[in-house]
Amino acid sequence: MKIRVGLGFDVHRLVAGRECRLGGVVLPHPTGPLGHSDGDAVLHAIADAVLGAAGLDDLGTAFPDRDPRWKDADSATLLRECAARARSAGWRVGNVDVVIATEGPRIAPHRSAMRARIAEILGIDADDVNVKGKTLEGLGALAGGAGVAVQAVCLLQHDGN
Repeated sequence: MKIRVGLGFDVHRLVAGRECRLGGVVLPHPTGPLGHSDGDAVLHAIADAVLGAAGLDDLGTAFPDRDPRWKDADSATLLRECAARARSAGWRVGNVDVVIATEGPRIAPHRSAMRARIAEILGIDADDVNVKGKTLEGLGALAGGAGVAVQAVCLLQHDGN
């Protein structure tokens, strides 16, 4: 069996007037991620990890923000398509591990829901998805709840040659 690991990263500013959707789950918060799509930095980072492990183009190339078709797009749709492209190349998702860094919405109360939603989108068991929230300790450009940064690692498995 062949395996590959992909790393994904995404960052979005948090702004008033936007729904706070992270990990495919709406979080109660006065600000939400700004983006061309729905701004779900968690699903974007996972999508890049999946695409990278499969040796495919990145999310921005696959779904360019200059294309009006992707304006306000549901990031679950984008991630589902990325996973389908990996499957078409013979790969299946083994597991996903995600770190969400923000001083905006609290992640811990929503971890289980995020894990379940991510697993549903990818077609894997929730036990194969891990989500962790980290604060920024008041440091850097994302301090004070200004944004969210996400790192994701994905293991892909290939049963063929």
